[in-house]
Amino acid sequence: MNNKVLTLLGFASKAGKLSFGMNETKISLEKGKAKLIVVAENVSPKSQKEINFSSHKNHVNVITLNGVSIETLSNAVGRNCGIISVNDSGFADAISIGGYANDQ
Repeated sequence: MNNKVLTLLGFASKAGKLSFGMNETKISLEKGKAKLIVVAENVSPKSQKEINFSSHKNHVNVITLNGVSIETLSNAVGRNCGIISVNDSGFADAISIGGYANDQ
């Protein structure tokens, strides 16, 4: 199932609908652009806690891709990152409603 998520994230990246990394993701959350946060499995516990807090405060769901490393996620989207903000409701719905990932 994660291959479908990674493919969707690749399409979203090419369409310019993602924010990459902790700082850009937090900015997207604060501006109300973020529709979904995607986190690689091996992101540090501190980063995971920080993004969960910011997402909860802004009422945005966070999913952790089980079995997907930072390297794999980075390869899928073409940027080095372990945390991504999906800034398009269509892509966010396809990933979360499609049941392709586990909510945190």
